[in-house]
Formats: sequence, structure tokens, C-alpha cells
Amino acid sequence: MFTKNVNSSMKSNYSNRYAYSNRNLWSGFLFGLGFVAFIDETVFHQLLHWHHFYDRSTTSIGLISDGLFHAFSWLATVGALFMVGDLKRRSAWWYMRWQGGVLIGAGGFNLYDGIIQHKLMRIHQIRYNVDILPYDLVWNIAAAIILIIGIIITIHIQNKLKRELHAHA
Repeated sequence: MFTKNVNSSMKSNYSNRYAYSNRNLWSGFLFGLGFVAFIDETVFHQLLHWHHFYDRSTTSIGLISDGLFHAFSWLATVGALFMVGDLKRRSAWWYMRWQGGVLIGAGGFNLYDGIIQHKLMRIHQIRYNVDILPYDLVWNIAAAIILIIGIIITIHIQNKLKRELHAHA
């Protein structure tokens, strides 16, 4: 009888994980995006003073844009953690699926920042008055690697859950 209850509980956890797999992924994505945006804003904007979020105007506008960027990053991070709390309450939090989402969010944000904001929109560069190519290469290649690892983890974990769910059916 104990084995039957354990198997039923395991099946329920697998079912919950599967039912909430997208929420796990999205909460991880938001956390990764918010966390890496916070690191970017803290290190490159505040500590190193390499740039502001928006550098095409006055320093005051740059500082205001940094404040808005900082608020956005914390909103995404805190929102993601509320989602994790809800997932844990439902016994549906799936750490590895969430971690894949974190890496997708972090890598995706940095790749978007490096290509769209730095090169296409030109709202800021990583750094000024230096040869920018090495900075761009490191930034964008690292972002692409993080993004690819997140995608691989997410696909691997999703396939593993499907196999486990069918095995316990």
C-alpha cells in the first residue's frame, strides 16, 4: 500500500511539472532577464561608468534611463520569484526547467542588448573611446553560448519529463 501511495505521489509531481512546465520556463526567463539586467546596470552603469541605458542625450536623461532600467530589472526578478513561490505551493517547481529558462532569459537579454540596442538602435555602446570590437565579440559570443546552453537544457529536460510521465502512466 505504501508503494502505491509513493507511485501516486510521483505521478502527481510529474503531472504537475508537466502541467506547469511553461510557467517554470517563463519564471526562469524573467528571473534570468531581470538578474542579468541588474548585473549590467550595477557593474557597467554604476560602478564602471562605461555607459548609461540611453546615451544619446544629456547625463541627466542617461541617469533617469538607468533608474527606469533598474526598476524594470527588479520588477522582472521579483515577479519571477512570486511565480516560483506559486509553483512551489502547487508542488510544480521544476528546478532544471527553471534553470534552462534563467539561461535563456540571461543570454537572450544580453544578445538583444548587444545586437539590437548597441548596433541597430545605437542607444548606447558597451564602452566608449576604445576599440569596441573585442568588447562586442566577448559580449555577444558569451550571450549566444548562454542562450544555446539554456535552450539545450530546456529541450533535454522537457523530453525527459515526457518519457517519465509515460513510464508512470
